[in-house]
Amino acid sequence: MAFEPPQRLARTLSETYGEAVAGEWLGRLPGIAQEAVERRELRVERVVAPGGGSSLVVLVRRPDGAPAALKVAPPFAAPEAERAALTHWKGWGSVELISGSDGALLLERLHSETSLRSLPEAKALLEAAGTVRKLWVEPVADHGFETVAGRTGRQAEAMRAATDPQVAPLVAAALDARAELLAAGPTELMLLHGAFRQGKVLSGDRAPWLAVGPVPVVGERAYDLARLVRDRVEDLVAAASGASATRRRVNKLADSLDIDRERLRGWTLFRAVESGVRALDAGRRQDAELLLEFADWL
Repeated sequence: MAFEPPQRLARTLSETYGEAVAGEWLGRLPGIAQEAVERRELRVERVVAPGGGSSLVVLVRRPDGAPAALKVAPPFAAPEAERAALTHWKGWGSVELISGSDGALLLERLHSETSLRSLPEAKALLEAAGTVRKLWVEPVADHGFETVAGRTGRQAEAMRAATDPQVAPLVAAALDARAELLAAGPTELMLLHGAFRQGKVLSGDRAPWLAVGPVPVVGERAYDLARLVRDRVEDLVAAASGASATRRRVNKLADSLDIDRERLRGWTLFRAVESGVRALDAGRRQDAELLLEFADWL
């Protein structure tokens, strides 16, 4: 079987890591995937498309016929960090890791076509809150995961390089929010999903909903919840009550998970502006405008 990378994967890797770096790995991906399949004696069913933005996901059968999913990620996307997080969670709130090595993860098979985005918004947010709560655990002492301060520090440097004068006020507000949040010191150090949102929670057989695709980081829970706040941003922006609905969502999520409202608002602002600036740099103007309008409401 030809393991051609889906368009979403090729586009996202190129935008995130540069065309030269991404292109070199994508060119070798079919061979890498074939080797991973043969090493585990798997029977391939199909490649998941459009799939994710950081890895190739292949639905497979193990030698005993049991269903599984093989996830093949480039080394620069830190698959070892994902493996370590999944090992730590042991399937509690997350997809279960069967085995992981050589940049490929063999995972429990979930229903990739059914995420929380298939539910009505209120129900989806309720289920998301219940799922992410399970993931927030203390890391081991020598965990080796990136910290929120470190990750957002790199992002802040890229944001300062933004040249569009129209986004300068929002960039300044986002950077100020980050500085204030970090100046207060870490309120807690928990293992976080790092990219948690409705689309990252899939239907399963072992449990109704399980998280996938972590980009693990250690820090405060408000940072992790911030990405969830802007889920279905296109619907928020299209609604006449979008601004007030956004503020209500911040308050509702913060209260339901016992998180400080202002800290959640601050991290939501930073993460929305960072994503908006990155979208502008990648030429995705429509996405950027949605994100930045949303950020302006905060």
